[in-house]
Amino acid sequence: MAITAGMVKELREISGAGMMDCKKALTECDGNMEEAIEFLRKSGAMKAEKKASRIAAEGICRTAVEGGKAAVVEVNSETDFVAKNEVFQTFVENVAKQALASSAADVEGLLAENWIEDGSKTVKDALVEKVATIGENLNIRRFEKVQAPVVVDYIHGGGRIGVILGAEGVGAEATEALKNIAMQIAAMNPQYISRDDISEAELDKLREITIDSALNDAPSLPKPILQKLIDRAVCDKLWGEPDIEAYEKEKNNKFLFNFLSDEAKAKLAALAMEGRGAYIADKIFSGLVDGRISKQLKEICLMDQVYVKAEDGKQTVGAYLKSVNANLKITKFVRFETGEGLEKKNEDFAAEVAAQLG
Repeated sequence: MAITAGMVKELREISGAGMMDCKKALTECDGNMEEAIEFLRKSGAMKAEKKASRIAAEGICRTAVEGGKAAVVEVNSETDFVAKNEVFQTFVENVAKQALASSAADVEGLLAENWIEDGSKTVKDALVEKVATIGENLNIRRFEKVQAPVVVDYIHGGGRIGVILGAEGVGAEATEALKNIAMQIAAMNPQYISRDDISEAELDKLREITIDSALNDAPSLPKPILQKLIDRAVCDKLWGEPDIEAYEKEKNNKFLFNFLSDEAKAKLAALAMEGRGAYIADKIFSGLVDGRISKQLKEICLMDQVYVKAEDGKQTVGAYLKSVNANLKITKFVRFETGEGLEKKNEDFAAEVAAQLG
């Protein structure tokens, strides 16, 4: 049977497979559309194994909400082009629905479940088929759920970021307010709801990191401490002559450190770390550390962040929620950003095409 361009186009639209794959499937199946689809599915199991080692760091996030439950998933592809493919996007939407209805504790358990769109196969089977039809390695990377009296979701950037949010509260205004906060979470990426959610161990670690980073950044130290370090470096000739000369010439210049070598700056940091114990007990230094920790907490704690829609540019998220409904309380949020923490592949499409042609 003669295979027409229209038949290839139809199969491609149904399956999402490449043009040549569709033509081959139709040729092998003598133009039978159903058999050609099955051919693509079967061939996919072998292709999926070959593609599994390829880096999938693009993709999208999708959410699903029903009643007081919400789920967010991230499914990765190799290229941004595929992430914009309608077949792929529909698949990810179905994965989100699967996650919402699932009792699985992890992705491995999710993959073993019966596929929500076709109970005759598993989620893993459906994934393998999509690898075959789309032609790239795909990976259901993660999912998480929220359950609360009030839940909302938010998708940003076409799926680059997915947010789900659960809260306790009453009134129609609560949902709109929570939508605004979901947008806040997408934009500002908080790590905690409030300071109360940070353990003592995490706070201690934050303090240790802040102390060490301050001591290793000599220019930012309080002037009395910095001057003592410089005096020691000069008087004990711990700096080389060029740096000592540069200091004597530019010591009243606020851009002094632009005239010092990297070695001179490193020596000040080393001296500061040597006296770490004494500086921790120093009230001036302690005040600097407390101020920096407070600033960091305002950045990583949702309730302390400045509300992005604040008219005065100062109102915190906590104050905003209180103004909406004093009883409104956020219980949990999840924010996924596509590809975060994954190694991305550097593509040189011109070189790839040249290699295939040559």
